Amino acid sequence: MPRDCYEVLGVTRSASEDDIKKAYRKLARQFHPDVNKDPDAGEKFKEATESYAILSDPEKRARYDQFGHAGVEGAARGFDPHAAGFGDLSDIFEAFFGGGGGRRGGRRGPERGADVQLGVRITFAEAYAGTERTFEVASQARCDTCRGTGAKEGSSPVTCATCHGVGQVQQTQRTPFGHFATVVGCPACEGEGRTIAAKCGTCKGQGRTRKTREMTIRIPAGSDQGLRIRSTGDGDVGPRGGPPGDLFVHVQVEDDSRFVREGTELFHELPVSFPQLALGDEVEVPTMEGTQKLVIPEGTQTGTEFVLRGQGFPALREGRRKGDLHVILRLVVPRKLSEAEREALRQFDAAHRQEATKEGHGFMDFLRGVLGGR
Repeated sequence: MPRDCYEVLGVTRSASEDDIKKAYRKLARQFHPDVNKDPDAGEKFKEATESYAILSDPEKRARYDQFGHAGVEGAARGFDPHAAGFGDLSDIFEAFFGGGGGRRGGRRGPERGADVQLGVRITFAEAYAGTERTFEVASQARCDTCRGTGAKEGSSPVTCATCHGVGQVQQTQRTPFGHFATVVGCPACEGEGRTIAAKCGTCKGQGRTRKTREMTIRIPAGSDQGLRIRSTGDGDVGPRGGPPGDLFVHVQVEDDSRFVREGTELFHELPVSFPQLALGDEVEVPTMEGTQKLVIPEGTQTGTEFVLRGQGFPALREGRRKGDLHVILRLVVPRKLSEAEREALRQFDAAHRQEATKEGHGFMDFLRGVLGGR
């Protein structure tokens, strides 16, 4: 029967995840076969790794606590550094000794170019209808002289003589536990696996130069503040033939004093007089495409909202669908009245006070409230 996992790692059953990891690291340092040459060191290292693979996984640990090894049968058999929380043996060496125990990866691939960021400011009407902008974009482009190779005309890059095209070299590191081989990027070719004996005089071996080009970007109808438009492959070209990054255009939309926008919905506050509300009227309401008539019924109250269907903003990238325009009536109270106007209002208030009081207040009270709030 295999030994108890907690006993193997030397921890209690209430040990935390961090305690379990520390215990395993200690045992890994002590029994790793490349450090400890005792005949049974390898078996002890394997036993510790299998125990850690079980106890470091919350689900496996719960099954183990309830059923013992029967609950995790086959879950940790054999040496599996991935189950132990490491990529491979090199990860264990790097975590414990600061270096790798074998070669990691191959030569470095072509490096992707950087993204280019631009900003554009458009009007409210342009956001509604959509528009285009032409930019002068300065970015890294492929060198025309060497066609992106970085080598002088008539020559080409050659395989690195130091790493033989691998892009990495092995170094031996002396530690208190012995000598360990580590792998680092080749200093001669900087991990590229190839060198350029004669560099291009135009790009100095980079395979790219800074150029300015003209680009036209379409800004769609329905654009809103903060919209980011992506143009794939129009950023900087990567060094030495690497793929290009992308171009991002960040959109800012100016305000319109007539409207407040919330997504596809527009809101407009329409100032009206008391006679217009009391007697009714037909008014012109501004829209994004001109004006539209609105009938105010007799006896309409201030704050009433009318909805004009389909007169809002277009939905971004959703075809012809548009939101609505919400028109909210706001009573405008005159700041100055003549004596005749005051008398007329007093007579009106006296005639309708009893009816208005049933609704909560008289007309003059209403006017005082409005004026007091201004």
